Amino acid sequence: MYVIGIDVGGTFTDFVVAQEGRPPRYFKTASTPNDPSEGLMTGLNDAASAHGLSLEDFLASADMIIHGSTVATNTLVERKGAKVGLITTDGFRDLLEMREGLKEDRYNLRMTPVEPLVPRYLRAEASERVLADGSVKVALDEDALNAVLDGLKDEGVESLAVCFLFSYLNPAHEDRVGEIIQAKFPGMYTSLSSQVIPQIKEFDRLSTTVINSYVGPVLGRYLESLQERLKSFRQAGDFLIMQSNGGVAPIEDSHRLAVRSILSGPAGGVSGAAAYGRLVGASDIIAFDMGGTSTDISLIEDGEPHLSTEKFEGGWKISVPMIDIHTMGAGGGSIASVGPGGIMKVGPESAGALPGPASYGKGGELPTVTDANLALGYLNPDNFLGGSAKLQKDLAEKAVAEHVAQPLGLSMLEAAEGVSTVVSTSIAEGIRLMSVQRGVDPRRFTMLAFGGAAGLQAGKVARQLQVEKVIIPAAAAVLSAHGMLSTDLKYDYSRSYPAALVGIDLDSVKKIVANMETEGRNKLLGQGVPEADIEISVSADMRYLDQIYDVNVPLPDLHQDPETLLSQWAANFHQRYRELYSYSQSEQEIRLVTLRATVVGRLPKFDPPPLDSGNAKTLKEKARRSIYLGGWTEAPVYEIGDLPPGSLVNGPAILESDFTTVLIEPGDSATIDPYGGIELKVSLEATGEATDRAATATDRPDPVTLAVVEHRLESIALEMTEVMLRTAMSQILNSSRDFSTCILDADCQLVAQGEGIPVHVSALPVAGAAVRDYFGDSMAEGDLFILNDPYFGGSHLPDITIIKPVFHEGKLLFYGVNRAHHSDVGGGTHGGYNPRATEIFQEGIRIPPLKLYDRGVPRDDVLQMLSANVRQPENFLGDLNAQIGSVMIAAKRIAELLDSYGAGPLLAAVEEILAATERQVRQFISEWPDGVYHGESLVDDDGFDNKLIPIRAKVTIAGDSMTIDLSESSPQVTGFINSAYANTRSLAHAAIMYIAPADLAKNEG
Repeated sequence: MYVIGIDVGGTFTDFVVAQEGRPPRYFKTASTPNDPSEGLMTGLNDAASAHGLSLEDFLASADMIIHGSTVATNTLVERKGAKVGLITTDGFRDLLEMREGLKEDRYNLRMTPVEPLVPRYLRAEASERVLADGSVKVALDEDALNAVLDGLKDEGVESLAVCFLFSYLNPAHEDRVGEIIQAKFPGMYTSLSSQVIPQIKEFDRLSTTVINSYVGPVLGRYLESLQERLKSFRQAGDFLIMQSNGGVAPIEDSHRLAVRSILSGPAGGVSGAAAYGRLVGASDIIAFDMGGTSTDISLIEDGEPHLSTEKFEGGWKISVPMIDIHTMGAGGGSIASVGPGGIMKVGPESAGALPGPASYGKGGELPTVTDANLALGYLNPDNFLGGSAKLQKDLAEKAVAEHVAQPLGLSMLEAAEGVSTVVSTSIAEGIRLMSVQRGVDPRRFTMLAFGGAAGLQAGKVARQLQVEKVIIPAAAAVLSAHGMLSTDLKYDYSRSYPAALVGIDLDSVKKIVANMETEGRNKLLGQGVPEADIEISVSADMRYLDQIYDVNVPLPDLHQDPETLLSQWAANFHQRYRELYSYSQSEQEIRLVTLRATVVGRLPKFDPPPLDSGNAKTLKEKARRSIYLGGWTEAPVYEIGDLPPGSLVNGPAILESDFTTVLIEPGDSATIDPYGGIELKVSLEATGEATDRAATATDRPDPVTLAVVEHRLESIALEMTEVMLRTAMSQILNSSRDFSTCILDADCQLVAQGEGIPVHVSALPVAGAAVRDYFGDSMAEGDLFILNDPYFGGSHLPDITIIKPVFHEGKLLFYGVNRAHHSDVGGGTHGGYNPRATEIFQEGIRIPPLKLYDRGVPRDDVLQMLSANVRQPENFLGDLNAQIGSVMIAAKRIAELLDSYGAGPLLAAVEEILAATERQVRQFISEWPDGVYHGESLVDDDGFDNKLIPIRAKVTIAGDSMTIDLSESSPQVTGFINSAYANTRSLAHAAIMYIAPADLAKNEG
């Protein structure tokens, strides 16, 4: 009997056929996008033939077929879904366009908003209203609803989505709408938010429900087509669909809750990584899947993949539990280029399958990562994809030379090596950032690399992360299909129950949990799963009061006495919060948000048996090949399948099979594991490229170092943003994101910034200079400074700035800076906006540059003084701690960067990065006509006078320079709309950024 795993990808459809006690067999066939079931059937035919069986006999011998597909994903991303009608509570249909109120790119004034999946004319409103406590204020008007449904049907909708306010607390109105829809339109595909995702957060629930109705009919038609093709064959076992949560479900459930299949294929790969890790004794894993277009990164801890309920796909938010997969635009087909400022970039643009990399010979002219690796000798041009395609090395070299080497003044080989280094840095920084978001240190993890392009970059990525061990499974090229054979039936249930932990109604909690457990258990028992094979785990999403990001913690035993239960529950939350963010806030109120239950029905597993050991001491070389590693080196090439378990290969060397090529660099070594996979041991000694380049650095850093350092600095600033976002207490910070992070050099020039508020960012160098000038040489290691005074680089008093100087060998070299809008800083009104204020003293407490930490010791007197002047000191201190944590992580990461490169080379790189940005800015300014341009805007009044207040700008363009003159604007007025210098400077900087090219680095240049 066989078990078959099938992964339908964009280019290939992968098959794994397993039998108990035998090694699995792998097959690939071309995907057929117009009808994926056609390519699937072709592959099944091939697999049957390889086993000497007819397709009918092969399928009749299959215990189970598990299928993962990109159908749901492609439907959403390519916007080829059903015509959906949406029904919302009266007055709320436009939430689909309002979204969460934030722009994805605050500097892009020309950004096109994400087009709603449901156009406005298909969004209807129902007369009904449920309040926040679940009580009904307005009963459902069924007559009006029937008219609405008739109108949507007349418009030709194929499916309906229903999302009412607070239906997660009281679903009665949604349930009734569902009954009416089925009575009027039997069989109409309908999604009720209270069934799809009965959770708090209205946009999350709305977006997820709409997606379900958008992709559900399309996925249903595909599954019907597949079932029709299989009807003529005797199939012995179950046909299951891979789910985004890492489990599987029958076709009916997958069709009904189609949104849960969005990450069907990638989830199989992570499940495969976890399963292979269990085989070889690795429980903490970074799953690194590098394909042609992108790289998927996931974390596996204690053998279980991390899950997330926040995922954007196709611009829309999905909030059902999914394996937490971070996708980056860095793959084998990522295009390498040189920006106008002279900095190398790799990705996110991709050459795709057509025309593909230049070496494909299909008309592509731009160099890609694959082209660079081919030029360096790492790939065998005659055995690409198992010999089904040949690569043209001359075209690869030509593309790299013309588009990368010549603009940078490098040799072709130096440029190709640079491309490989830059893409590895990009991936490493993506992994580092994801690790911070999840509260883990990547250095304690093993990397498991798979996908067609991973084997050539895995060692470089691991070295940058200081990860010592990389595993590359024998099934690396088909791990998504292989992983499906390691899964179980799995259902996730959730019910939001917002309440304070202190005083919570434990009987209600127990009832909700019991109902979810019963529903899940009955579902699996109905599918024939024995009671002994059912496992249930329960957890809770929790947060501190006023935070919006939840922390999921296991529920303690609900049957113990209430006092012990609540004490253990609170302790679990504080502990998990500390694990994620390095501190907890024991004085803060804890809130329960959502209760969850995961119900698993265990399926038989078909782990591959260990291979027979051969003579591991005698290695048979397949060939020798010249590869470039800073210079040409003759390296042995080995066929992976010819190496018995225990074989040890020292670098430099190449290991290859039909679909996998692995580079072993000097100092690294590879051992074949008992299952035919590769365990790569990465040397972490001072042989890394950063150290080598630092040792040979000249006055002007090389282009590769510039690109790598720019990546690292931007990543640090983004990491500061993530720390702030996850730990801030106030809604204005964690929801509205009214804060900014940046790195300054010793001269207080802006080096890199995080997401940031445009009005903040270019004021931060002024604040940094104020601290530097005020404290001078008295600044010491461990000091931390605070200010908000507009006359010392602040903007307005609610914006508090935290500044941490970073020293190296006793010399101040950088600053980590965080500015955040606090919800209160005293003053006449809560929030700092006092419309009756006529002087700054009425707005709140003024903080000139003050020392908040003195040589690493917090100044409690300053903190006490500040807390005494605000209305909510707990929230104030919580937000301040988030800012402090943000600059602390910056200091730590900058110190690591200084250790990697040394102060001299790093500072030289920073200077050249700023100069490159300035060159790019001057270039696009020089394209504008010389002249003097005038602009004027009028403010209605300042709250005290009804006179118009002019803001006048005179912009002079002369060659590649631009001068902004605001001196003809209105003089100071009585009300609180006056702008200090730092604020005005920042807005002038923002104006340039708004019209600059999208890829311009955001720094002092």
